[in-house]
Amino acid sequence: MTISQVTGHNAQLDIARRFHAALVTRDWSAIHALLTDDAQWTLPGNNTISGTANGSDAVVDRARKIADYGLKFELLHILVSRNNVALSLHNTAQQDERILDEHLATVCQLKKGKIAAIETFLSDVDGMNAFFV
Repeated sequence: MTISQVTGHNAQLDIARRFHAALVTRDWSAIHALLTDDAQWTLPGNNTISGTANGSDAVVDRARKIADYGLKFELLHILVSRNNVALSLHNTAQQDERILDEHLATVCQLKKGKIAAIETFLSDVDGMNAFFV
């Protein structure tokens, strides 16, 4: 293993930890600082947070909207590939009678030390559709 691979691996872990910490603390400026200007975030389903958010401001707005539903973002694992990083999460929340309890992978494509694209994979798209109304 070369020094650059170790550095890259640690940088990926750092970005993932900082992204998760910013979600948990609702630190929108910290999330914005982690993103490229043209960042995108794509979520499955057919609800108020589904689809693709284009641009760093829209990605931050998406994170804020998700957090406004009272989600708890439990970090289970950080997974790294050669160039990118994924967060394995267990998200839970309750709004009135609606309950969210889902496992997901948030895959972050990195470009020059920043998050250029996020794609979220869900365990329960129907549950997400019923919760985010």
